[in-house]
Formats: sequence, C-alpha cells, structure tokens
Amino acid sequence: MLTTSMNKLSIREKLGYACGDVASNFYWRVFDVFLFIFYTDVFGLPAATVGTMMLVTRVIDAVSDPLMGAVSDRTRTKYGKFRPYLLWGILPIVSAGVLTFTVPDLDESGKVIWAYATYIFMMLAYTFINVPYGALLGVISSDSQQRTTLTSFRFIGAFSGGSLVAFFTPELVSSLGTGDEAKGWQLTMMVYGAIAACLFVITFASVKERISPPINQKTPVKTDIKDLFNNKPWCILFVLALVIMVTISLRASSGTFYFKYYVGEESLIGSFTTVYLVSLGIGAALTPVMTLYLDKKRLLMLLMTVVAVLSFAFYFIPKEQITLMFVMQALIGLALGPKSPLVFSMYADTADYSEWKNGRRATAMVFSAAAFAQKLGGALAGATIGWVLASMGYVANTAQSTDSEFGILLLMTVIPAAFAIVAVFIIRLYPLSQLRLAQIQQELSNLRQKDAQALNEQVADGYESTSDNLTLAIETPASNENVVKPK
Repeated sequence: MLTTSMNKLSIREKLGYACGDVASNFYWRVFDVFLFIFYTDVFGLPAATVGTMMLVTRVIDAVSDPLMGAVSDRTRTKYGKFRPYLLWGILPIVSAGVLTFTVPDLDESGKVIWAYATYIFMMLAYTFINVPYGALLGVISSDSQQRTTLTSFRFIGAFSGGSLVAFFTPELVSSLGTGDEAKGWQLTMMVYGAIAACLFVITFASVKERISPPINQKTPVKTDIKDLFNNKPWCILFVLALVIMVTISLRASSGTFYFKYYVGEESLIGSFTTVYLVSLGIGAALTPVMTLYLDKKRLLMLLMTVVAVLSFAFYFIPKEQITLMFVMQALIGLALGPKSPLVFSMYADTADYSEWKNGRRATAMVFSAAAFAQKLGGALAGATIGWVLASMGYVANTAQSTDSEFGILLLMTVIPAAFAIVAVFIIRLYPLSQLRLAQIQQELSNLRQKDAQALNEQVADGYESTSDNLTLAIETPASNENVVKPK
C-alpha cells in the first residue's frame, strides 16, 4: 500500500542508515586521502599517468551511475527496491578494494593496465552498492526537515568513519606490512572490507522503505533521463555538487603531499586529516539546527564563501606554523561539514519536484547523479593534482624543487578557493525555496493519499465482485445439461 511517510524517524533507524556511510567511507576516504599518493609512491606510477587514469575511469563510470539508478528503480523484491543491494554489493566492493590496493609483480605497462582494470572494477562495485544506498534517503521519509536530519546522521557517520580511516590507516599499513608497504595496504583493505560488510548488513536490517512511485508507473529509462534534464533544480545541484567535490577532494588529496613534501612533517598527515574530518562531522551535526534559521540555499552560499576566504588565507601560513594550519583546517571543516547533508537532502527534494512536475518518480536515477557528481568531482581533482604536479616537476619520494613545492601549495589553497567561489555563483541559480518546496510536498501528499484511497477502493471492489460471483455460483443450480445422470 502507498504511504506518505510524514512520520518522525526513530533514532535506531537514523543510526542504522548512518552505518551505511561509515561503511562506504572505509573506501571513499581511502580514495580521497591516500589513493593518489599510493599510486605514485607505493605502486610506482608517474603523477600525470595517475591523474589521467582517474579522469578516464570516471568517464567510463558516467554510464554506470544512471544505469544503476535505472536498474534499482525497477527492482521489485519483498525487501524493497534499494535495500537488497546493501547485501548483494558486499562481495564485489570487498573484493575490489583488496585488488585495487594490490601491487602486482609487473613492468610499468602491466602495472598501468592492472591499475586501470582494478580501479574501474572498484568504481563499478562502489556504484552498485552506493547508488541504491543514497536513493534510500528519498524513500525513507517525505518530510524535508526529517531528510535533513537523516542526512546529518548519515554524514556524521561518514565523517566518523573517515576520521577512523585517516587516523588508523598509516598505522595499520605500517604494522600489518612490517616494513612492506604494498603488503600493508593489501591487508589493511581486507580489514576494512570485513568491517564494512558488517555495517552494510546493519543498515539493511535497520531501515524501511515507505515511499513508492505512483500506482502502475511504467516508465522507459529514456523518459527517466529526459525527466532529469528537464528538472532545473536537479541540473543545478549536479553542477554544484561536482564543483564542491572538486574543492573538497583537492584539499584532501593534496594535504598528504603538503605535509610530506612542503611542510616536511609526514607523521602529521593522519592527525591533520583526522582533525579535518572531526570538524566536518561537527558541521554536519549542526546542520539541522542551522536549517531552522536559514534557508538551505542561503546557508550553502554563506558556507562556501567562508570556505573560499579561509582556503585563500591558508596560502599565507608559514611552514613552521603547524598549530595555525590545524586551526585553519578545522574551521574549513566546520564550514564544509553541512555541505553534504544540505546537498543530499536537496537531491531528495528534486525527486519530489520531478514527481510533482511529471507525475513520475525515479528516486535512484536522481541519486545516481549525486554519486556520479561525487566521483567526477574527485576525478577532476585527481587529474588536476596529477597534471599540476607533473608540470611542476614532481618526483616521488625525493626532496621537491621550488616549483614543485609551489604547485603543492597552490593545490592546497588558491585552487580550491577558486572552485569554492564558483560554487557560490552556482548556488544562486537554485530555484526551490523552502516555501515553494513546502507547497509542492503538500500537493504530493494529497495526491498520494488519493492514490492510496483509490487503490484501497479497487481492492474492496475486487473483493465484493469475487464474493458476489461465489454466492451466485453456490445459489444457482446446475442446468440439466451439465448434470451427470447415473446409469
């Protein structure tokens, strides 16, 4: 039966949903912080090759995200549309994580082929489990504030998991590898895979799908895609999420190079990243409170302006001012923390807008764009890092030239600041105000109630018709022609 789901969600369900993003960040945060430097300093690939690879693999991934959205939107099981993928996707993502961080005994060409193949497998496995997980947000509740709260829980989980990854990964690689970094990375990903598997199972068991598409909806995939590109709020959010992810990934990935080569304190990478992720978590936790006083659009504009100013100011911090670096990074984390809860709850709002406008709902297709924007943003950041480092003469595991150090500094400060400013101008174009959204959701709620009533009446009419036919069959004697007479 169709439900409107305006009810308040339980803490158990919110925490259960959050576990899914804790699990995802045992992969995503490793990619974001450590993958680039793993490929250059452990795997042994040139920086430009890594940058190009990250971009090419994400272009391939461009097909998988909307395809996964279309498939999961059309999935029908007794457990719902999206929940089953939390179980089906465990084995692929665990296997892909281990293979991606395995260093084969091959020449450089062979290693490049291995890196491309395993990284593509990794991204496809991530898509298979993460697109349905993200789409759950759009069907657990239809209340905008509940969605914001749910996404806050989700990203508190994400940043908590990311903090654990950032802090423990260098230590795990060192202790498990006992001097062999390649072995350490492989075993670390095995440990992370086992933990992630348990967390995905918890999410599957904790959440409930409450919102269904309109009754008897049968929509071709091409219509879903057409609906997306006719959905102006979605189009703006897609570009916005991509630009913001470039900002975040640039600072996260270049931070490892910044401390190893520019500051010269490689041992601080884990604690620096942990401080940043804890700050992101605090910012995410404060998001529901902020949205009580500020419209989502205005809040995002304010926060990205702060990020731009602080990132630019980071450029002027002297190498020896370690404490100031940590303080500035924490402030940037606090400003960026609400970004993810806000944008993902806004994606759910655009799914409502599409249903209101077109009479059709494709929740996973909408959220597949969120996953793709994340991955494409990370890819553009990775490509930018690779190309900038290569152009500045970066050489792995050696003292860097003045030009190379300058390139690392720009990647950490000025370049992310420029992308943050671009994000501010994109946010200005977003058309769904809180008042307009409330009107749309009220109209949708009325339509869903009418659909539910119509469905119940159809069921009742069918029961009465069956009952009448049965009574007629019992009360009407058989004709003589049909009576078998004894011989």
